Amino acid sequence: MSTPAAKKATDVYFTLNNGLKIPALGLGTVPSDNPEDVKDQVITAVKAGYRLIDTAWYYGTEKYVGQALKELFDEGVVKREDLFITTKVWPSFYHSPEKSLDQSLETLGLDYVDLFLQHWPIALHGDENGQPAAPKDENGDLKYDDDPVSGTKFIEVYNKLEDILDTTKKTKSIGISNYSIPKLRQLLPHIKKHVPVVNQIEYHPQLPQQDLVDLCQENKIIVECYSPVGSGGAPVLKLPLIQELAKKYNCSTNEIVNAYHILNGRVVIPRSSNLERIKSITGLPELTKEDLDELYQIGVKNPKRHINDPWGYGLGFRWWEGDTKSKTFD
Repeated sequence: MSTPAAKKATDVYFTLNNGLKIPALGLGTVPSDNPEDVKDQVITAVKAGYRLIDTAWYYGTEKYVGQALKELFDEGVVKREDLFITTKVWPSFYHSPEKSLDQSLETLGLDYVDLFLQHWPIALHGDENGQPAAPKDENGDLKYDDDPVSGTKFIEVYNKLEDILDTTKKTKSIGISNYSIPKLRQLLPHIKKHVPVVNQIEYHPQLPQQDLVDLCQENKIIVECYSPVGSGGAPVLKLPLIQELAKKYNCSTNEIVNAYHILNGRVVIPRSSNLERIKSITGLPELTKEDLDELYQIGVKNPKRHINDPWGYGLGFRWWEGDTKSKTFD
């Protein structure tokens, strides 16, 4: 009698609020040491069954993602319609999201992306080509075109994404990234027609955000999780409970972390420069509700955010180290 095949995270898809499907497991393409390595990472991931590739204008890796896609298409490994490609407009390019998208499409070598995200709900002072990406004033602080706490330009940016969706074939879906509860509540009444299909945020067992997840779910917005293992050094994988569960389910710690999100209905986009790891973390251990609850409680007891970039200041996210701008929090 043959044993049933282990469940694969790469076989799981979720339905977006516009009826399209998104893979539950994707590959992030933020560069580690050498951006050129992203080409092999994408090729390895797609050959291992990944169908979601998450990139962004800001990462500087779209050229290498594009090279990987061309090779995969030319070899007949996959067709364009088999993949779900995401890119994003950076806040220094807030004034021209379609131009940003055009640049990304050209660099990726694609006619369209499956998802176009607003990278952050702020407006930075960039020129017509979004440069510099992190503009600074004379004091070395970020230079904004709109107050990150009280400004509303970010809403206009999202409305422009809606226009792109309605008037072009350059993207199939639009969404948001790094939206806190205050920012999402600001946006929702001003949406013209298209509710974001996802909100991409840092999320892992050390960072409890059920209230934000609940608000997204109420509005049929899927939560997509970046930095699922923390950040450099993968601190989340060192948590004792994660290691215990990996032994219990005879799988890798990465697979436990991915399952934490996927079994809760969230998309997860790990990134790795280790090609063997990319190939080996596609299993989906069947964690119990008790396991999932225990994992959540890690962050309730000792919350820790690993990504604390200055462009997150003022958005109202809890536990954002260095943020002295925020007045209200999610």
